[in-house]
Amino acid sequence: MKRYQTRNILMAMTLFAVTPGAMAQKVSDEILSSLREELSGKMVSRTAGIGRSGELPEEEFLVQYENPPDEDAIRRSGSRALLIRLHRETSTAVVRMTAREAMRLADDPNVVYISPDREVRSSGKLDYSLATVNGTKAHDYGYDGRGIGIAIIDSGVDGGQYDLQDASCAKSRVVYKEDFVTWEPSGWDGYGHGTHVAGIAAGNGICSAQRNGANYEGLPGIAPQASIIALRALDSRGVGRDSSVIAAIDRAIALKSTYRIRVINLSLGRVVKESFTKDPLCQAVERAWKAGIVVVVAAGNNGRDNSMGTYGYSTITSPGNDPFVITVGAMRDMKTASKSDDRIATFSSKGPTLIDQYVKPDLMAPGGEINSVKPWGSYLQGAYPSNTIPGDWAAGVPYESYFFLSGTSMAAPVVSGAAALLLQKDSSLTPDQVKARLMKTASKSIAPLSTWKDPATGKTYAAVADLFTVGAGYLDIWAALSSTEKIGSTQSAKSPRAVRKDGAITLVNDATNTSGQSVVWGTNVIWGTNVVWGTNVIWGTNVIWGTSVVWSTSVLQGYNVIWGTNVIWGTAAPFAESTSVAGEK
Repeated sequence: MKRYQTRNILMAMTLFAVTPGAMAQKVSDEILSSLREELSGKMVSRTAGIGRSGELPEEEFLVQYENPPDEDAIRRSGSRALLIRLHRETSTAVVRMTAREAMRLADDPNVVYISPDREVRSSGKLDYSLATVNGTKAHDYGYDGRGIGIAIIDSGVDGGQYDLQDASCAKSRVVYKEDFVTWEPSGWDGYGHGTHVAGIAAGNGICSAQRNGANYEGLPGIAPQASIIALRALDSRGVGRDSSVIAAIDRAIALKSTYRIRVINLSLGRVVKESFTKDPLCQAVERAWKAGIVVVVAAGNNGRDNSMGTYGYSTITSPGNDPFVITVGAMRDMKTASKSDDRIATFSSKGPTLIDQYVKPDLMAPGGEINSVKPWGSYLQGAYPSNTIPGDWAAGVPYESYFFLSGTSMAAPVVSGAAALLLQKDSSLTPDQVKARLMKTASKSIAPLSTWKDPATGKTYAAVADLFTVGAGYLDIWAALSSTEKIGSTQSAKSPRAVRKDGAITLVNDATNTSGQSVVWGTNVIWGTNVVWGTNVIWGTNVIWGTSVVWSTSVLQGYNVIWGTNVIWGTAAPFAESTSVAGEK
């Protein structure tokens, strides 16, 4: 059933018959209500009069259609409406117009949903992290991601980086690159975030060591021989738009066969503004999922944010709120190879998802002070020079190959690399089979309470190892590779929805948009909740339920990437994250 029809039917389930015209009007009213709420101050009520042309500022909107529109239909919404881009395959258009013209366009019965083209932003030591998730053992047995393409949708990737070359150190493994940030001409990865992310997923550690000399220890990524497809959707400030990210996702789908793209990494996100069923970012990642691509998304870095009074719960960012993707939270590897002393990073965003209340994150991976290839000449390198890991002296020149950053942006590519290894071993795995296996084999032994004290304010932040903080547990690559169990090829690993009833929490199999697939967990769990999520789940007592929860108006629409020693959430005062303080490294 089509999305807009589903919504209309649900809205029409009353004691009275609803005519088709009335149903269409309800769709229009729903869109208008959403736009008015988000664009208050830019819009006037439809009943208040149209006023003079040019009275309101123009901006870009994403318009989702039931059927591909023609340009004349768009222009009928107003003489100044300008079609910027039309994706006929997905019936989505980017239209520049005033908010009032967007209101007119909402009356078109072919329009499913309209949303502003919102800003999207980019969201420890890799040698320890690799060992912590049992990646070194995978490498010892020959699993290196060879033959698998990972699409890095980020601020670009510097293909000249030593560790992003092939095993001979003679040819770049960045096999394709394209820039979707059309409003800012620049070189590849002026921000530096995407290069760092690519190194975590697929750096080889060989070429840096070769260049620096025999005494230099290179730091390999998770899938050191995977191919990299660099799709630049964020600018030199680490900021993009929904439209640039969506265009990059659709390009990855189109290039899937050409470059054997089996994994997409999205270390970025923005505030959730509507249900995943309407969010254009979520709809885009679902297209990739349906195309057979594993989509891995950072959970967000907002676990300490209490602007909603939820103590960091319900702060998962979009498109990590989509139940079909793998959403990744961050752990601290404590600079040891053992999992036993690891702790939850208190900045890691928690579920359930805002509005829809799906269980997220799905999985945890190391995300505190992760070393990866250094983004030479980038904004991050210039702004945080102390994050560089000094290299050896060779011929009197220091080659500084590595740089550390922190955040769920760093945890996501660890899982992307792990997915590539699973697909290298068994290329027939579906995205749902990869997700289910990673979740089931994840370690359930996580310290029940993690804390971190801000040295600047003296405030202590805590993270409890409950379902909405750690999901199915801590990534274990070797356990996943060793497992031969897999769900049926027609089954869905869609994350379950959490429902609170009579003082208890139930996981519900919500079959929305699964194309008839059965869901492997929920109220009829095939593997069992205790197996997938562990037996020591502690339920948070401060989770706010219901759709009435709204984001604080002081919170920036989007989130800033965590880098180095600073965590910044919105426009609030930054949380200092000192490298001299044990715990959040």
